[in-house]
Amino acid sequence: MKITLPVLTVLSLFLFMSCKEEGQIVLKSPNSELTFLLDVNDESKISYSVKYNEVEVIAPSGLGFDIEGVEALGNGIKIGKVSKKSVDTSWEPFYGEKNEYSDIYEEALIPLEGNGALFNIRVRMYNEGIAFRYEFKEDKSITINKELTEFSLPDKAEAWASSLAQSEIVKRPVSEIKESVERPLLVELSKDLYVALGEAALVDYARMMFIGHATKSGTLVSNLSSEVKKDKAFNTPWRFVMAGENPSTLLQNNGFILNLNEPNKIEDTSWIRPGKIIRESTLTTQGGIACVDFAVKHNLQFIEFDAGWYGNEYDDASDATTITIDPKRSKGPLDLHGVIKYAKSKGIDVVLYVNRRSLEKQLDDVLPLLSSWGVTGLKYGFVNVGPQEWTTWLHDAVRKAADYNLMVDIHDEYRPTGYSRTYPNLMTQEGIRGDEESPENAMVINTLFTRMIAGAGDQTNCYFAPRVTEKMGSHVSQLAKAVCIYSPWQFLYWYDRPEGSHAGEEGAGGTQTFIQEVPELAFYDALPTVWDDTKIIDGYPGEFAIVARKSGKDWFVGGLTGKVGRELSVSLDFLDKGKTYEATIYSDDQSMGTKTNVKIEKIRVSSDGVISKKLIEQNGLAIHIRSI
Repeated sequence: MKITLPVLTVLSLFLFMSCKEEGQIVLKSPNSELTFLLDVNDESKISYSVKYNEVEVIAPSGLGFDIEGVEALGNGIKIGKVSKKSVDTSWEPFYGEKNEYSDIYEEALIPLEGNGALFNIRVRMYNEGIAFRYEFKEDKSITINKELTEFSLPDKAEAWASSLAQSEIVKRPVSEIKESVERPLLVELSKDLYVALGEAALVDYARMMFIGHATKSGTLVSNLSSEVKKDKAFNTPWRFVMAGENPSTLLQNNGFILNLNEPNKIEDTSWIRPGKIIRESTLTTQGGIACVDFAVKHNLQFIEFDAGWYGNEYDDASDATTITIDPKRSKGPLDLHGVIKYAKSKGIDVVLYVNRRSLEKQLDDVLPLLSSWGVTGLKYGFVNVGPQEWTTWLHDAVRKAADYNLMVDIHDEYRPTGYSRTYPNLMTQEGIRGDEESPENAMVINTLFTRMIAGAGDQTNCYFAPRVTEKMGSHVSQLAKAVCIYSPWQFLYWYDRPEGSHAGEEGAGGTQTFIQEVPELAFYDALPTVWDDTKIIDGYPGEFAIVARKSGKDWFVGGLTGKVGRELSVSLDFLDKGKTYEATIYSDDQSMGTKTNVKIEKIRVSSDGVISKKLIEQNGLAIHIRSI
């Protein structure tokens, strides 16, 4: 287990906080680039605004709640004595996109006093962004009908918005957003100014999304997925505004969200294992054995049996404590215990899918039983998300899984808000328009610069399924996506079947042919899933992206083009100076005349070099750089 460095609290600098006038508090980020102003006016209306390098990115925006039985804050609300601190520290995750995250911020607890002042406001000022939350003071029963937090954006702001976690992400004027849209929300204020809006540390509260204000054009309002009921003092999740000069900067700084969550609470993490996965979709003993053998050969760590191993996943009568194959998905036979035993003998772990219908009624039976079988992870399928009830249930289900040394992948609409820092057995989650939806490269690039600000995303990669070239782009795009889209559990072969398995079943949505031993699979074989360092080199939503990640002495680079081709230039200044490296470059080349049309080149490179490739639309670039 890695050790978390202690937090250093010191007296804050004078610049950190000042009173602009009575009823106002002004806060600054450590580098003074971000400014947060809290205002309480004579009518007890509370608002805030945010500036980045003196440019207003959030105009005065309302704060507060619609609370059952409470008309509004009473008159005479004022700001009490503010307590503050400065923190300058770092911490080491058990796994991540980096091996260390800095945690540097100025914090103020702003008490509100007066009739009806039910909460205080805590604000954290990072260089990467600002975050605030409401802290309810008293142990009393309340029902929050609505949260009224506003985000007032400039008139010409445009956002990359999606109405569902897995729906298409489309750039549109903020003023045209009327329906509820997902978070995090990337917003372009000008060609050199961007913000990302979202929430962090959502555990037992209703999910927040954004909805257009009924009367204020360009203003978004927090839209909770249900009412919130509490009977004790509590804190809401954080609401945040990140700011930067380009989308790459915001994505580079996504550790900001982890910092807003509590540290790791699992004392013994030795059983938690990142890795690569192949899905076994035939639900047969033969298919399971073939997947294990393929995993050994190609340096995968897991196989996963998907829906159907315990019956029809949509039937409430199906029992996940039994092995009862759904006849619509497979004719069997499936000796699941035998496959698990065989996998263990080869150093491969087994993950099982369990639909929420079974989990909701059987969770306390399923977890210890499957753990006793030797299963090391579960994929929670079609979980209910959004309302407070289901948000609470789901995070409780993650904690309970940890009690039985079980890792978890949450599928469907759940999007992360940083809980994997607190419970790192939460390996990954969907909440992403992955390869199940056959997205074009342009949509994947949108996903990278929006959804991936929130944290790991299970892209459900595939390599040989027809959709790769028919709809999604190219084979090298698939290689590159595995670098660009971070996930500690990486499904590399979602629709692909190895030699020795069954072929021809259509129910699993896969290919009728087998995985072929093409040379470029060496890239996947060598690819890690967690990293020592990450560099978001360049990119723009929908158009292109270049990401470099380090593991040990090796670097892996992924590049993608969208609907228009372009030359991708990768500056190698992230390499150690004075050292020589060998770069294996994978690119799409129709002149190859092979099954996958992947060209492989090897060249010597150093830190003062640049690798450039001219790519057509919907193509990719993948590079493995080794120290020699």
